[in-house]
Amino acid sequence: MATRSAIINVMTKAATKAARGLKRDFGEVEQLQVTPKGPSDFVSAADHRAEAVIKETLRHARPDFGLLMEKSGEHPGKDPRSRFIVDPLDGTTNFLHGLPHFAISIACERDGEIVAGIVFDPIKNELFWAEKGMGAYLNDRRLRVSGRRRLAEALLATGIPFQGHGDRERFLKEIDAAMQATAGVRRYGSAALDLAYVAAGRYDAFWERHLSPWDMAAGVILVREAGGLVSEIEGGDWGIDSASLLVANDKLHRACVTLLSGGGP
Repeated sequence: MATRSAIINVMTKAATKAARGLKRDFGEVEQLQVTPKGPSDFVSAADHRAEAVIKETLRHARPDFGLLMEKSGEHPGKDPRSRFIVDPLDGTTNFLHGLPHFAISIACERDGEIVAGIVFDPIKNELFWAEKGMGAYLNDRRLRVSGRRRLAEALLATGIPFQGHGDRERFLKEIDAAMQATAGVRRYGSAALDLAYVAAGRYDAFWERHLSPWDMAAGVILVREAGGLVSEIEGGDWGIDSASLLVANDKLHRACVTLLSGGGP
């Protein structure tokens, strides 16, 4: 059985506490789908409640750490070197529509580097976790990215621009190239889980633009510790504030860069 460090345990405790409320609220959302008003306000409140639970739990365990949270923003800590990066509900639109595919994402950053992270899917009870130099795991099983070498056999994941967000024309070129060259493309609506699924070998690659730090942080260390490669879509070095993200297994990463940058398969 894999041994989890203190920092992994802290983040896991925060996620599992928040997940209890989210699971309860998700049951209510499924009932609210049939009402004229719909569940929008209810889901927004559920999101904020989950963040409050995570904030309280992390602050209790590591009171000096800073926090970067999706809903409430930056909360500086006494320790300027360390902070948690939190998305209390990644996949809000799925949650809103009663789709059971969403997650809690928490990462630990030290001196500007992501050193640990968890992505917890409370519906499937799947805890993806990783720490620098210690590997990536799904619950207690060691993870490794896929071993596929050919784009024609690869399954990719992405996010799709919506309601005026993102560069629609550029995305359409990327998706057209991917559709022609690969075995398929999926869009499931949770970047954190997309990244975790690359780490688990379920997807061979994932790309998206205009993500926020809390969408990416935990998933990136999962991919790296599972043996995958991380960059911007055009192949440049990725950072927490990068405008794009591409992750893939080590055998397909360069081919994905070429494909998505307009170079063909």
